[in-house]
Amino acid sequence: MTDEALWAVGRGTGITALAFLTISVALGIATRSGRPLQALPRFAVADVHRFAALAATLLVALHITLLFLDPYAQLRLVDFVVPFLGAYRPLWQGLGTLAVDLLVVIIISSLLRQRLGLRAFRVVHWLTYALWPVALAHALGNGTDAYRGWFLAFAGCCALTVAAALVWRLRPNFAEYADARLSGRA
Repeated sequence: MTDEALWAVGRGTGITALAFLTISVALGIATRSGRPLQALPRFAVADVHRFAALAATLLVALHITLLFLDPYAQLRLVDFVVPFLGAYRPLWQGLGTLAVDLLVVIIISSLLRQRLGLRAFRVVHWLTYALWPVALAHALGNGTDAYRGWFLAFAGCCALTVAAALVWRLRPNFAEYADARLSGRA
């Protein structure tokens, strides 16, 4: 594969990973609502959420592998673990490293869900609320397509999707809140 192809596929996998991460976050919020989405029952929403999370994770792994092999990106092994040390745009690259670090913690907690218990799993899973904006900031700051109209529209759609899910979650009739209100009356 040529250097140009590595760079193009590396960028493409990062953008696609952001799309799947956005879907995963939005559906993760929807899964917790206890309500079906249109024609999908709750278990189907949870299954699509897990698939999107797995796809995002695999695409992130491919993204960093391809960019590690690309001489233009100048990534070192330490750049995958320790944020803000990179040679190219260290702040924005560091945000990508931070997002990967958070992703690893979330993946480990998901794999150990049964051993951690539901409460610990949920606490760690809340890191997703930090992971997603950090990944978006990385894409906007480090991406070579960040200032192109199509990418700004894409990033805007991702932001609107997650914002809409958050607004939906914060509504008073959200299942967790409704249950808490009902149990408080007893």
